[in-house]
Amino acid sequence: MLVKTLQDCEMFIAGDNTQLRELLHPDKQPIDLRYSLAHAIVPVGQTSVDHSLTTSEVYYILSGQGKMHINDETQAVGPGDAIYIPPNARQFIQNIGTEPLVFVCIVDPAWRAEDETVYKND
Repeated sequence: MLVKTLQDCEMFIAGDNTQLRELLHPDKQPIDLRYSLAHAIVPVGQTSVDHSLTTSEVYYILSGQGKMHINDETQAVGPGDAIYIPPNARQFIQNIGTEPLVFVCIVDPAWRAEDETVYKND
């Protein structure tokens, strides 16, 4: 049995500038899993960096208020919202609330650096 505790996962700043903790990734644990699962935080007043993945992604909002941007669409999101992000879609999320925006990310197939493009200077 594999059980990962969030506090035991090292926090790092991801390429899109979110605070990330990887819970499950098939390259990091001896598990037969197609996808990766991570816990993300966007601090108050912050925005993730515009980026895209060649893979599909789902955000599930746990707490906070945000504004999700996918290609030319924008929508307010909050706790209990699941957001599907199609492959190759340009995306970023803004924290528009008064508390950290906290969500889980599922990337299928599992996240790899070579599958991500970060648009820092656009």
